[in-house]
Amino acid sequence: MSPAFQFPNQPLADRMRPVTLDDYIGQEHLVGPNAVIRKMVLSGSLSSFILWGPPGVGKTTLASVISKQLDRPFYRLSAVQSGVKDVREVIEKAKKNQFFNQPNPIMFIDEIHRFSKSQQDSLLGAVEQGIVTLIGATTENPSFEVISPLLSRCQVYVLNSLSKEKLEELLMRALEKDPYLKKLDIHILENKAMLQYSGGDARKLLNTLEVVVKSESSGEDFSMDQPLEITDELVTDRLQENMAIYDKNSEMHYDIISAFIKSVRGSDPDAAIYWLARMLAGGEDVKFIARRLVVLASEDIGLANPNALLMATNCFQAVHMIGMPEARITLSETTIYLAASLKSNSAYAAINKALETVQKTGNLTVPLHLRNAPTSLMKDLGYGKDYQYAHNYEDHFVRENYLPDDLRKTQFYQPAVNPREEDMRKRLDSLWKEMKNYDK
Repeated sequence: MSPAFQFPNQPLADRMRPVTLDDYIGQEHLVGPNAVIRKMVLSGSLSSFILWGPPGVGKTTLASVISKQLDRPFYRLSAVQSGVKDVREVIEKAKKNQFFNQPNPIMFIDEIHRFSKSQQDSLLGAVEQGIVTLIGATTENPSFEVISPLLSRCQVYVLNSLSKEKLEELLMRALEKDPYLKKLDIHILENKAMLQYSGGDARKLLNTLEVVVKSESSGEDFSMDQPLEITDELVTDRLQENMAIYDKNSEMHYDIISAFIKSVRGSDPDAAIYWLARMLAGGEDVKFIARRLVVLASEDIGLANPNALLMATNCFQAVHMIGMPEARITLSETTIYLAASLKSNSAYAAINKALETVQKTGNLTVPLHLRNAPTSLMKDLGYGKDYQYAHNYEDHFVRENYLPDDLRKTQFYQPAVNPREEDMRKRLDSLWKEMKNYDK
């Protein structure tokens, strides 16, 4: 019998990190043939940029690969653990290297959205002068969290969740090339459960595979000669048994925020508060939660209760000012209010329908009577001619066409069924009944 198999301490996800762009899986729009980052690497001319995308899509790996292919010094800082002092130390090292004609190093800052304004300010000079090339990584929209002067000096590249095909490719590569797994006789008969648990996250997928394999190889009688057949049932059972291992690095981040959003949308304050507590206990950024509440107030409550948006906006400002632990109370208050509120997605549906129409019809001509006429020439050309000023009419309304001629009777907004929008529906129907139909 073959000896029992011993796993290394280094996680599978780390063992499988690619070292060249050709080994990198996914993000072809950035690293594929003739893509922007590949062109920069091949030319050796690298500018500062920020990588924005969900966890586990290869942001850190891509930065590391770039530094290796360009043979540049690589300094990695975590915005959670590093401060201004650490940034300045790296910059000083980079300045000293300039005397030896070495290429400027890459400063990689993980979770750059967690850097304060003063910490981000400390980067400006070095980035502008080319002392370091900055590569930032963030799961948050940089326009919200990165200061404008720094953002203007960096390109922002968006990384996407990995497709099913890319995740399957990653699994096969792990089984074939990992020096430990390739010694085992592993057959993936079903991968649906693993792909679902991963949510497009490569690290989560490899962690899942490793948890399942380790759980099946823990017995004393396990040897390298025994085949291991992975099924959806096996994956589900083993992940439930090893959830602490699976979730120890907050890899359920997007699953939990999804449950939170759906609980508020579904008007269940108890469930919403539970998921809020899970996020807070896991150390989630309170500003991230507050931003989600602002989005919820607009997308899912909307015109049924416009006060929800005011409350959510005030919540964001309050959370920004006071921080934890007190911010938990403000978040709780707002979460309960939004969950218990009437719901409407009519505004969300209206703008989506309008954007779809714009995409299909292009830049339709603005009717002459609606055009601005700041010069006499424009007036002579008919700009603004026959425009009827609504306030000059009874009830401050005149039936006029405000859309391009090709869309004259198009209706984007349809009131939802709730008391507030019922009043709006009645008024709009009385005003526009000959042109549009709000009575549905």
